[in-house]
Amino acid sequence: MLPNSSETEALLNQARQGNTDAVEKLLAEHREPLRQRISKRLDPALAARLDASDVVQEVMLEVSNRLREYLQNPSMPFALWLNLIADDHMIDAHRRHRQAKKRSLDREQPMHPARPADRSSIELIAQLVDPEHTPASAAMWQELQDRVDAAIATLDEADQEVIRLKHSKQLANQEIARTLGLTEAAASMRYLRALRRLKAALAS
Repeated sequence: MLPNSSETEALLNQARQGNTDAVEKLLAEHREPLRQRISKRLDPALAARLDASDVVQEVMLEVSNRLREYLQNPSMPFALWLNLIADDHMIDAHRRHRQAKKRSLDREQPMHPARPADRSSIELIAQLVDPEHTPASAAMWQELQDRVDAAIATLDEADQEVIRLKHSKQLANQEIARTLGLTEAAASMRYLRALRRLKAALAS
């Protein structure tokens, strides 16, 4: 893996100084190469169900959350760090795909009745809360869901819309981009910004 380009190094230095525009430029610069790499490596059976752009979006969310950690200790080129995170996500996607083939969701009987939006809310909670500290209690899950719903209500209309399209309507990134009249990269970045604001609202 080649060392960081001069442009990437400059953006990393600006990001280290707290420049949020530099962070967005940094992610945008690496998005398409990452999408092409994931597209080539996805199992064909999985690719029929999961678009590479959606994997990229998940990767970029994790990168955004862990960027400060990387900036404090950049032990490898930024592109290599991205690729390692992407590999983890592809492994997880393949594992979920295998599990889905072994069992049917129709056969699962929940211990507690759920509201229609529970599943999408829980998927969103999983991105906002450390999985190692996620409560198993149904009552605490419900409390978390109510907190997320209340926090979403404090966001502006554009943020609420992109989160609703992703988690309530379960649209892929390509579909969200078409719905909002944006490029895929712009739609993904809008979603990432909305999640950052949502996490800030939850922490306040």
